[in-house]
Amino acid sequence: MRTLSLLRHAKSSWDDPVQRDFDRPLNARGRRAAVRMGRYLRDEGLAFDSVLASPAVRVRETIEGVEEGLGRSLGAAHDRRIYMASAASLLDLVQSTPDVPHLLLVGHNPGLEDLALLLTTDDSDPLRQALGEKYPTAALATLEFAAGSLAGLREGQGRLVRFVRPRDLDPELGPDA
Repeated sequence: MRTLSLLRHAKSSWDDPVQRDFDRPLNARGRRAAVRMGRYLRDEGLAFDSVLASPAVRVRETIEGVEEGLGRSLGAAHDRRIYMASAASLLDLVQSTPDVPHLLLVGHNPGLEDLALLLTTDDSDPLRQALGEKYPTAALATLEFAAGSLAGLREGQGRLVRFVRPRDLDPELGPDA
């Protein structure tokens, strides 16, 4: 069995006068959400065998916040191919990653949401319905596969076992906060 977790970067700041989208930092709510998600990972005892992340500033700052809440380093490796990648590109990347039981991919939408939907098919699943409605910033999805390797992950063969949004953990991190 293989597990793939997908973490979208936390809320970024559109008020910061950066030259490139790549350089956009988190805003205050995004920093709080990243730390809260890290505490959630700690409280749930979630651990990852490998972490691949976009090198964008908002992803790096999300990881820093998650690590603060988690109380330890994730040891993320940054890969430019994740930045704004499509679901198909992300799946190719995951399939070519050295095999581990549980991989965490930290990146951007719409790629992460599209990848989660591509890999799962149960439209009656309430978790998948919630994910399909909106995959907000700092949300975490976890998918399980019967595959014996990451290379064996295929479209429609995953089962969504977790979809957690920051607002599920703290209402002040919701869209109306």
